[in-house]
Amino acid sequence: MEDTGDDDRIHEGQAEHSTFDGEDIYAEDGSVRSDFLMHVGAAIADRDLLFLRRHVARLHESEMGDLLEAIQPEQRRQLVSLLGADFDLAALTEVDEAIRLDIVEHLPNEQIAAALGEMDSDDAVYILEDLDQEDQDEILAKLPFTERIRLRRSLDYPESTAGRRMQTEFVAVPPFWTVGQTIDYLREDADLPESFSQIFVIDPTFRLLGAIDLDRILRMPRGTKIEAIMRETNHPIPAEMDQEEAAQLFEQYDLLSAAVVDENGRLVGVLTIDDVVDVIQEEAEEDLMRLGGVGDEELSDTTIETVRSRAPWLLVNLLTAFLAASVISVFEGTIEEIVALAVLMPIVAGMGGNAGSQTMTVTVRALATRNLDIHNAWRVVRREAGVGLLHGIAFGLMIGLVAGIWFHDPNIGGVIAAAMLINMTAAALAGIAIPLFLDRAGADPAVSSAVFVTAVTDIVGFLAFLGLATWWFAIR
Repeated sequence: MEDTGDDDRIHEGQAEHSTFDGEDIYAEDGSVRSDFLMHVGAAIADRDLLFLRRHVARLHESEMGDLLEAIQPEQRRQLVSLLGADFDLAALTEVDEAIRLDIVEHLPNEQIAAALGEMDSDDAVYILEDLDQEDQDEILAKLPFTERIRLRRSLDYPESTAGRRMQTEFVAVPPFWTVGQTIDYLREDADLPESFSQIFVIDPTFRLLGAIDLDRILRMPRGTKIEAIMRETNHPIPAEMDQEEAAQLFEQYDLLSAAVVDENGRLVGVLTIDDVVDVIQEEAEEDLMRLGGVGDEELSDTTIETVRSRAPWLLVNLLTAFLAASVISVFEGTIEEIVALAVLMPIVAGMGGNAGSQTMTVTVRALATRNLDIHNAWRVVRREAGVGLLHGIAFGLMIGLVAGIWFHDPNIGGVIAAAMLINMTAAALAGIAIPLFLDRAGADPAVSSAVFVTAVTDIVGFLAFLGLATWWFAIR
């Protein structure tokens, strides 16, 4: 989008806005300061380019991302348009997908191509992958041949893989070079990455042979051969590997960077710790959202998009609620005779649901981090069953005592105590068994577990409490 305004359209309010002298844009709670947002909004409205260039264009890409998320949609587009070439497109890697697409769709492909040419390849891919094929092709066609090939290769890998996350800028040398040759190459070649911590060693076909840390290069005599001091690459990552698995390798082996190789062992890129931190955060947020049944929902989504995202699992929950209600209907006569049962039965189901959610959360996270597998599953099942049993005894006695005193009937207290014991144990077992079963069946336990665990605890809770009450008061 071209800037239709000229410098003579900078209004008189410019001087007032430009007096803002804050360096830190964040408040104590981590949100963007309201006074800064006020100044930015006024500067956008008045087309105060001096203020925007002095106080907004200087922001780090992550700060710019927070600012874009804090202002209104129309202000975002106007801000990006006013800044023009001063806007760092890398800031779009720090915002929700909906915001990123909204901004990119209002930018001319020429401006996007020019900005991508200045960015790291992993950030460029992050922006390109959300565009439709036609825009991708047009933007890539405007880039130099080498950059175009690198980006196309990354885009050819499936989403959420190491190949999509990697940087294609890296430093590689042959094994027969000396330390001196390598150092001279690092000093003289203008096309090297801006920052790197490892040098990779490759053969003429680009097959990965090893790696050397920069500090080791600097400590060696200039005449030392690279092959004499290189080490085998620590855990090269296949380009097709899922990004979450790659992140687990970084966590397990304390890596700062790792080589990414294709199916033939050829070096195609490097995965760095800053990208892995983003992956870990994304995956953790995704698991948390899915446990709540809201999938990939973003705060910037529209009302209709949010409704569509949440409705399917709410429908499943409605069906399971009907199952629980049908259990209650079986004991309708008992409830009419003993009104106290209607008062107390939500306690049994609610406590079971909370206990099941606790176990389910721990289980889903353990499956995601691969800390729970077939080798230790039975031990964990036994532990959770013991936890459920002990909780059932403790809370059953507690609520049984309260219910007996409340309704002046020790029989009511005994029935709810027994029902609590049964449901808390069942909840613990369901909380671990259901995610394990779904994982073995190939389903995502983070998405599916909550509804089924809640259904089990409701049905078992009502059945145990009302069934025991019907039986006990029938034989008295």
